[in-house]
Amino acid sequence: MSTPNTAAVNPEALARLAEFYHPVVSPDGSTVAFYYDEHGRNDLYLLDRETGAYERVTDGSVPRSARWHILWGQDGEAVYFHQDDAGDEQNDIAAWSRDDHTRTVVDIDGQGILMDTTQDGRHVLYTSDEGEQMNCYRYDVESDDRIQLTDYDRPVMFAVFDPEDERIAFMTNESDTLENRDVYVMNADGSDKRRLAIGTDGSESAVAGWHPEGNRLLISDNADDLRRVGLYDLQTNDIEWLGPHEAEESPAAISPDGRYVLATRTRRGATMPVVYDLESNEARELDLAEGVTSFPKGRGSAFVDESTVVFAHSRPDERKELYEYDLETDEYTVLLEAAYDDVDPDAFVDAEYVTYESEDGLEIGALLYDPRGGPIPDDADDVPGVVHVHGGPHSRSSKMFNLFAQFLATRGYAVLQPNYRGSTGSGRSFKQAILGDWGGLEQADVAAGGRWLMDNPWIDEERVAVYGGSYGGYSVYSQLTQYPELWATGIASVGITDLHRLYEEDMAHFQYILRQQMGDPEENYELWRDRSPIEHVENLERPICIVHGVNDPRCPIEQARLFRDALLERGWTEGEAFEYTELGAEGHGSTDIDQKIRKFELLGDFLERRL
Repeated sequence: MSTPNTAAVNPEALARLAEFYHPVVSPDGSTVAFYYDEHGRNDLYLLDRETGAYERVTDGSVPRSARWHILWGQDGEAVYFHQDDAGDEQNDIAAWSRDDHTRTVVDIDGQGILMDTTQDGRHVLYTSDEGEQMNCYRYDVESDDRIQLTDYDRPVMFAVFDPEDERIAFMTNESDTLENRDVYVMNADGSDKRRLAIGTDGSESAVAGWHPEGNRLLISDNADDLRRVGLYDLQTNDIEWLGPHEAEESPAAISPDGRYVLATRTRRGATMPVVYDLESNEARELDLAEGVTSFPKGRGSAFVDESTVVFAHSRPDERKELYEYDLETDEYTVLLEAAYDDVDPDAFVDAEYVTYESEDGLEIGALLYDPRGGPIPDDADDVPGVVHVHGGPHSRSSKMFNLFAQFLATRGYAVLQPNYRGSTGSGRSFKQAILGDWGGLEQADVAAGGRWLMDNPWIDEERVAVYGGSYGGYSVYSQLTQYPELWATGIASVGITDLHRLYEEDMAHFQYILRQQMGDPEENYELWRDRSPIEHVENLERPICIVHGVNDPRCPIEQARLFRDALLERGWTEGEAFEYTELGAEGHGSTDIDQKIRKFELLGDFLERRL
């Protein structure tokens, strides 16, 4: 028999490996700000590019979880970040200043998301649901005045000042087609809003930033199915589309001199950086090993100067590092190496991109972590497996270092991560195939992935579990109630069990997303009930482990409690037929080291006993 409980990597040592998040370059290019947890919890650090030295500049004043991005003020005097209470995501906006002072900048009644600052640092641009729906606001640091710039009944999802702080580009939707998204430009005081002619009704247009001359916008759209990157001329309304458009691409940034456009290209599980030279009309992927590159979110800058960029890159079996890359020479240096401490890097398992057919013949891509030849022998023929379902649903599993996948693989479990229909990276039609069908064919895709894994001769088909968080948690509940005999067990983390109750408790912008995905909750009442796992508890046959954070605002703790109570009413005994854990001081997942350790303990112990 295989021995998955014999770990090649100590779980606590794995959880304690230092991790950095959200690196962003200062306006003068000299310093990189980032979150780091090398001393045991998340804090703000600054790295000097010239010397490579870095220092911690906060002491517990930033959130323990690094969910939200950080941002340099455009005057370079402060680093802004989001501050919530134990993961509840009701963010205020705070800042660390170069005088070592940390303060709350904007106190928000609801969820606030930082977007930008003006060049002089006086005004902060953010979106917030303090007026119920997510809209755009401008805050004056000196006068303490705030102005609501937009008043839509649909969420505003992004906003950024132009180089002169006179206009703002943003995204929202006024179409009756809820999956539609458009790009708008308005004056900095909120007047003269103008929708740009990008894409078609139902396509998703996006803006990433302004050309430094202020006359063009870096945009993207998926009207032709695969997302492509372009430059929108605000004077002529013409669009210059970039690239061969053979794979999904997303815009990242424009160089300070306007010559280079950075983007990412998604292919076969990898997300690779691409540079477009607007002078030579040449394009190429940067010379890196296949993996996943991430650029700063929001308005955050990746550019040090006209041709030097900083970004994070990882592979399935190599932890994330911070690179400084010269676009002219294709040479790079590592600014911040991955921490391995006493963990052997060779113990990590690489991921293979595989495909299989779903029940309707649709091809589904997935990542497979095969532990043979690593923690277990090459000739093992009874390997247990875990199908790890990503959240979203509009997200994807990628060829990046995944801590939970490695935790499982290094304990001897085969791990399959399916990119079911609804996942990003494979075009608009594939992404939108889930609309109106949550709990339908995308769950058939997950089940088909389970069968594909079980059909491998080296897998013990009697010992395969399904695991996921958020929408992945919804998938676990759905799998165990729709395919009750397929799985040995399942672990649902921060998952959805009752769609109507979720809608009643959720924030307004998440209610909009639910309507976008499944239609009106009353007009489509029967569909919403049928696709709520709580309605099918009687089908459950296999043990389930339920884990949920008590401060979760996206999938409130009630979702887990409802399912637990339904199991108790059915006569199941907690601790025997099912296991239930509430995580205190945590919201919708966490990067906090102590919470990662606790989840590893829960996950490892449950699988060891149940598989």
